[in-house]
Amino acid sequence: MDTESTYSGYSHYSGRSRGSHRHGERSRDRHKSRSKDSRSEKSVTINTPPAEPLLGDSSVRGEQVQDDNWGETTTAVTGTSEHSLSQEDIVRITKDLEDSVGLDCRRYVTRTIAVILGLLVFLTPLAFLVLPHILWPEKLQSCGTACEGLYISVAFKLLILLLAVWALFFRPARAGLPRVFVFRVLLAVLVFLFVVSYWLFYSVRILDSQDDNYQGIVQYAVSLVDALLFIHYLAVVLLELRQLQPCFSVCVTRSSDGETRHYNLGQLSIQRAALAIIEHYYCDFPIHNPALLSASKSRAAKHLAGLKVYNVDGPGNNAAAGMAQSQSRAMIAAAARRRDTSHNELYYEEAEHERRVRKRRARLVVAVEEAFTHIKRMQEEEPKKAPGDVMDPREAAQAIFPSMARALQKYLRTTKQQHCHSMESIQQHLAFCITNNMTPKAFLESYLTPGPTLQYGKDHWLGRRWTLISEASVTNGLKDGSVFVLKCVDFSLVVTAKKIPYIQMSEEYIDPKSHKFVLRLQSETSV
Repeated sequence: MDTESTYSGYSHYSGRSRGSHRHGERSRDRHKSRSKDSRSEKSVTINTPPAEPLLGDSSVRGEQVQDDNWGETTTAVTGTSEHSLSQEDIVRITKDLEDSVGLDCRRYVTRTIAVILGLLVFLTPLAFLVLPHILWPEKLQSCGTACEGLYISVAFKLLILLLAVWALFFRPARAGLPRVFVFRVLLAVLVFLFVVSYWLFYSVRILDSQDDNYQGIVQYAVSLVDALLFIHYLAVVLLELRQLQPCFSVCVTRSSDGETRHYNLGQLSIQRAALAIIEHYYCDFPIHNPALLSASKSRAAKHLAGLKVYNVDGPGNNAAAGMAQSQSRAMIAAAARRRDTSHNELYYEEAEHERRVRKRRARLVVAVEEAFTHIKRMQEEEPKKAPGDVMDPREAAQAIFPSMARALQKYLRTTKQQHCHSMESIQQHLAFCITNNMTPKAFLESYLTPGPTLQYGKDHWLGRRWTLISEASVTNGLKDGSVFVLKCVDFSLVVTAKKIPYIQMSEEYIDPKSHKFVLRLQSETSV
């Protein structure tokens, strides 16, 4: 059978060589189309390279099988770079840098407008009090005791307003949102119109007529400060208090592994709800580990590799075509029977993996307990040593780390966490545990149980860029059934909002006398 297939393939070699030119043209056309598609992309996310992992980056080579005896058989790993930059990549990176510069400019413009508006608000009452003394000082009436008391009122109210504005508006920005915050813009426009209207009234009724009633001018300035305080109270209600009452229950699902969390949110716009969800994600969701998904992909690829349907004789030979079709049907039937038993393979693979994880975990626990026992013994012997022989926690961590390194390497590789922990981070965590007199269990908790993203190095979350995808405008408020997607480089978060239903409660009155009862005992007893 193999000989006949080889002979048939050799007899049609020339036909394939004649078609190679057409195949090359088609491949070049496909390459051009892919180049056009790549040039049509809108944005590119550039991630900073992660720190050097403890066991090599297996997330990039997730399909490769690694040897468990890496620490014994390998001393160094060298290689050349597999990444290159084309002209289109350079153009895309330049466009991304221009977009980032635009975001920075918008941020600075917003801050500049806020500072100018704040100076206008705080200098206006002072200008109302100073201008009459500069323009017509000889016509002003003397300021009595009540007028001088208003000076103190204006001063303290301006101080309170300054502190309140600083606490509410001049806070560090948590994120850069795609659109402006509607309520902040409305408040800024309201303050601007309010101050301009006061200036118009002041210029028409006081500056033009050169009013000599200075106490009335001071009261006019006091009324302006009072109104600004009320506007600040309105800002507190709209920006802070309005969103405190939960109105929606949102379901957040990670697309790669189906990890799901539920949160309660108030009256928020879509973009601000997305910001709150991302903040919850970094604290609640376990870290995204793409290496854990490689097992299912390799299993599916193995089953697909067992199915090969081909016709070496071409469509011209009917006999060979019929034989190939019969062979194809036989191979499809064999593949179907093999798929029927795939659940057994999955069961035994998972059982074997769990057995290996328990074995590696037991060895790691024993190694760490022995290392911490050695540390405790060294601490008991420290009073007997000279001052120059005492080690600090960093040196102690470096001294005991080799005794647990091999067991920790094998466990991290078995659980596919080696790209999450670098050798430097492990030693820093070990020194931190020694400094604070923690137990071996406290040290192992970071490696035995995957934690949230913020517990790992900054390279796992600092340079991450999120894209908000929504059919509705991102400045619109959440509604019942709203769906939007937060897209990242490796995965996306699918968010579905459901409105908390209106709860109708009724009261049922129970008469207190209904709980009373009488116990009757018979005086006669049987003999």
